[in-house]
Amino acid sequence: MSQFNGFDTDLLIDCDPGVDDAIALLLAFGSPELNLRGITTVGGNVPLVHTQTNARKICELAQVFNVPVFAGCGRPILRSLTTAEYVHGATGLGQVNLLEPTIELSPQHGVDFLIETLLASVKPMRIATLGPLTNLAIALVKSPEIIEKIAQVVMMGGATTHGNVTPSAEFNIYCDPHAAQIVMNSGVPVVMMGLDVTHQAIATPGRLAKIRQIGDPIGTLVATLLEDYSHHDIQQYGFEGAPLHDPCVVAYLINPMLFETRKCFVEVEIQSEVTIGRTIVDWYGVSGRAPNVEVVCAVDSEGFYAMLCDRLTALNDRLHR
Repeated sequence: MSQFNGFDTDLLIDCDPGVDDAIALLLAFGSPELNLRGITTVGGNVPLVHTQTNARKICELAQVFNVPVFAGCGRPILRSLTTAEYVHGATGLGQVNLLEPTIELSPQHGVDFLIETLLASVKPMRIATLGPLTNLAIALVKSPEIIEKIAQVVMMGGATTHGNVTPSAEFNIYCDPHAAQIVMNSGVPVVMMGLDVTHQAIATPGRLAKIRQIGDPIGTLVATLLEDYSHHDIQQYGFEGAPLHDPCVVAYLINPMLFETRKCFVEVEIQSEVTIGRTIVDWYGVSGRAPNVEVVCAVDSEGFYAMLCDRLTALNDRLHR
């Protein structure tokens, strides 16, 4: 289990909304334990013009006006941008059409915000990365002194057994494998929330019904997003519904006891076009190399969905006061 069982650090979220990113943000907004200091966005599920807009739309929906949103890198370090409109819809939020946000995009570049905020922090901060790791990697290269200001990076990405965009690679790592390599080799404490875990957190019809029962606006929105989002996973994997990848990261930050972890050495394949983006997990320590990643391997899915419903309900109730 993680050493972080309290809430003694502030949080930054780096994301590419995206349906599951949007739900992860709502989960964070409904969790008072998390002191969210800022949201940075990156090109990933959809291009940056949509991810930064979607982040502001979700903030506006939840009436979160005190958390600034920044646009970061619109493309990976070396490769061209790969997107997933076939999963998330043309603009990233499926068929849901939220009003254009009145919340303005902060003018500072997301990478510079990460650096400035980390360096100014008295205590090390935690970072949740829900998309490609480009922003954080560039920040680490530009200002390596931020390493000592990062308490923990909890990332959605990778897998120990299989991919979802290629047979070998998970989407976020595949999008920018060079960035993932930089982060994992940086020396910062990394928790990897991979497909092996998130595919255990399925929005079954029963769980979806409980989310919808939360009502307007939050429960209805999340249920509608998930219904559309689930089509790909039901067809591709035979699941009962959609896996909630990114919300698992936020849930870990709230209560790591819902998850099982194992410390391993992990490296990223960056040379082979056949397996590029694969996270190679030394599960049994056969390489003799010191572990650099805490790999999440299991989740209490019932506990996770209970938490999700509880926090979304709290957020929904707050909006009706």
